[in-house]
Amino acid sequence: MESISPRNLTAQLAYRARGNPPVTTPASSVGNYYPGLELDLRNLWRRVFAGIQLHEAVALVLAADDDAPEEVRALVGEILLSVDGHPVWVEMTGPRTPGGADESLGNWSLEWSNALADVVQKAGQEVRCTFTKGEDGQQDVSLTVRKVFEESGHDGGDDTRTAVLSRELAQPGELTQSLCSPWQNDFIGCGCYYWAASRPDYVNVEADEGDGSRGHNWLQRDRTATTPKFYTLRQADLLQHAHIIAGWEDKLRFVLEGKDVDDHDGD
Repeated sequence: MESISPRNLTAQLAYRARGNPPVTTPASSVGNYYPGLELDLRNLWRRVFAGIQLHEAVALVLAADDDAPEEVRALVGEILLSVDGHPVWVEMTGPRTPGGADESLGNWSLEWSNALADVVQKAGQEVRCTFTKGEDGQQDVSLTVRKVFEESGHDGGDDTRTAVLSRELAQPGELTQSLCSPWQNDFIGCGCYYWAASRPDYVNVEADEGDGSRGHNWLQRDRTATTPKFYTLRQADLLQHAHIIAGWEDKLRFVLEGKDVDDHDGD
């Protein structure tokens, strides 16, 4: 029987070799760090510009190469605002409460794979990057875009890229170093309101006098069936990372049909 081998880059990326589990393909990964993921693809963007290292989630410059020019080394601690005319660091606006008026919610970094989709096509070229300079200033620095994939080393037509990630972009171990350890770190941090988490946000939910509902926050400490149900709680009322890292087994409850097991009707 004649075998079929993937030839173009898209096919190589989607190809799952015999014996490899589904999680070995990029399609099974997401740009996040929740427990169970095999890699954190955001780390690919940390070294996308020669000379500096960015945080994998926000546009903060963490480090610069020792042999980089002075203007590049001075970028450590600054925030990347835009690249080649594409915004990276933007202001968020919206209501803080349901039905509230729009207001500024501060600034945050756009997701790298979207914000830099056009920029990565310019591998080997310099692009203009705008950074903060102190509290109120800005500065423009030209940086070279690194390639995402290694090349085959031989003439394979128009596209000589392979499905092997560039060593310049991700050093050994860097694709997994930001996965949460211990798991409790993001078990608290990732909720269903933010990411598809494997824990509930609220339990023991019941209809209120209006058109809404109320319930217990699943991380609420020392709750019972008679504990009042609030929309908001103080941080002191919630389990913190240190609590479940020190001993999760006597603090995290099982939930059955949306209710704490010890509050559930029946068996």
